[in-house]
Amino acid sequence: MSCGGVLLLRAVGVGSHRALGALPQQRLAAGSLRRLLRTGPRRSAYVKDLFLGKIQKKDVFPYPEVTLDELNDMKQFVIPVEKFFNEEVDSQKIDRDGVIPQETLDRLKQLGLFGMLIPEEYGGLGLSHIMYARLGEICSQDGAIAVTLAAHQAIGLKGILLAGTEEQKAKYLPKLATGEYIAAFCLTEATSGSDAASIQTRATLSEDKKYYILNGSKIWITNGSLASIFTVFAKTEIIDSNGFKKDRITAFIVERNFGGVTNGKPENKLGIRGSDTCEVHFENTKVPVENVIGEVGDGFKIAMNVLNSGRFSMGSLVAGMIKKLIGKTAEYACTRKQFNRPLSEFGLIQEKFALLARKTYVMESMAYLTAGMMDSPGFPDCSVEAAMVKVFSSEAAWLCVSEALQIVGGLGYMKDYPYERYLRDSRILLIFEGTNEILRMYIAMTGLQYAGQVLKKKIRDLQKGNLSVAMEHVSAILRDSLNRKVSLGLTGRDGVVHPSVEESANRLEENVYYFGRVVEVLLRRFGKTIVEEQLAMKRMADIVINLYAMTAVLSRASRSVHLGLRNHDHEVLLTNIFCTEAYFKNLYNLSQLEKYPPENLDEYIKKAARLVLGNKSYTCTHPLERIF
Repeated sequence: MSCGGVLLLRAVGVGSHRALGALPQQRLAAGSLRRLLRTGPRRSAYVKDLFLGKIQKKDVFPYPEVTLDELNDMKQFVIPVEKFFNEEVDSQKIDRDGVIPQETLDRLKQLGLFGMLIPEEYGGLGLSHIMYARLGEICSQDGAIAVTLAAHQAIGLKGILLAGTEEQKAKYLPKLATGEYIAAFCLTEATSGSDAASIQTRATLSEDKKYYILNGSKIWITNGSLASIFTVFAKTEIIDSNGFKKDRITAFIVERNFGGVTNGKPENKLGIRGSDTCEVHFENTKVPVENVIGEVGDGFKIAMNVLNSGRFSMGSLVAGMIKKLIGKTAEYACTRKQFNRPLSEFGLIQEKFALLARKTYVMESMAYLTAGMMDSPGFPDCSVEAAMVKVFSSEAAWLCVSEALQIVGGLGYMKDYPYERYLRDSRILLIFEGTNEILRMYIAMTGLQYAGQVLKKKIRDLQKGNLSVAMEHVSAILRDSLNRKVSLGLTGRDGVVHPSVEESANRLEENVYYFGRVVEVLLRRFGKTIVEEQLAMKRMADIVINLYAMTAVLSRASRSVHLGLRNHDHEVLLTNIFCTEAYFKNLYNLSQLEKYPPENLDEYIKKAARLVLGNKSYTCTHPLERIF
């Protein structure tokens, strides 16, 4: 399953569907909202350098901009899409019936909402990541539709976009763009979830070497009974350079009409109930060899690239959902009276609204900063940043929906109101597109590998007597010993942040510097075995997620003040509140990492867990028990 909340409005052309009649007939101006599929090596993005205690300002300051022409183009899309969701989508009925009505799916196809990520030459729009994020805000109004569309284009057909041949793209993408074909992504199996490399589905090359014979089953496949095209991952036998046979995962394009493709009944889910989720089975399915995506044996890499590429949009999707809830909940709080006073006048209620606004501002800032970097020249590798957006936004969604429900009290628990549905829908966000636990390990491991490579060279240079490296090392030690103020270029004469957020920027700089120092200490102490210290890895991931979030709001708020955008003072307020909270959370985690191990709390946590797991039960005696 996947979630990205993406929609397409396909420009009208000869033989194409009419996209929301009100839209102009011509295609978008070339280069304005086009998403180019780039090839070649990609430079590292911003976050990896945080593990070295460095801030690469050019990657994140100033905050991404779009031109006036792009804004006008966006409006041509946003207004009709909002109209469609507001007037034609009955989310309560979709949730109650557990299915998206066929007429709604047909309408989505007529509107051309299935090809946003497909390049223009194949019948789609090839929209920018920023536009992708913007449309995600809108379709967040209905989680089931958002997931259906996202499973189709964010992962279902994404392998063809990223690694398919020109022949594969020409054959499949035009029909996928119109929704004539719906796509699904088939990776997860009963015995392999987060451990994708352990899949058992197998593809065996036929004797004439014209086909692969595919056998196996996949579970929890979104669009499983709707799809005509499946991206399927299966084990294949390869011969390595030494002549030995080995199993490697390969990606395939599988058509339902190849035969041997069946699906189970729809799953009865807690949330996103209207989306189609089921098992998909392949029995002696003959897949032509030309339907291999990429190279034989490269399937695992393709699967990870597909999943990595779409996570950033969760920030805008969740932000769109919480914005709607803020409006509904604020209306209630301002009119509902208790003790002869509106709820909105009570401090504990005000605290909840500040939380809702703050979390929404942060996730939105992270999402659009990441989208802007992905659209920038040079196409940096933003997979770590995208994972951070997913982790932060999914956890913020769960908290914010719960707090909004708490504000309205008993009404929020009733099915006549949207709160309980949003709560159920939002729970899946912490699980799919990579569980947050796995993504935290990925974030920390990627940063540590990068830092380890750089630090290894630094150590070699020190051993060789490289004077400049030695002076830098001595300078850092001296700064730490004297407790001098950290300055990484965000403030001061050549600074990039507005004075109204300068104190928050100083806190970010301090956190970044000492995070780099702690990473170096841990790498020296543990070396490669640091990856086995999962609680330490989690702390590092939490720190660096906060650092990226602080960066995003500082960059955005500074831009808003410089441009004089309305309510920019509110953005500054939210930025300073969040950065203060994040700074102190980071200090705590840094202090725990410095003590690691065995003096910090993590060792006690693991000891307590081992006792529970060893007994397979709650191990404390009952408070009324008197037998020792």
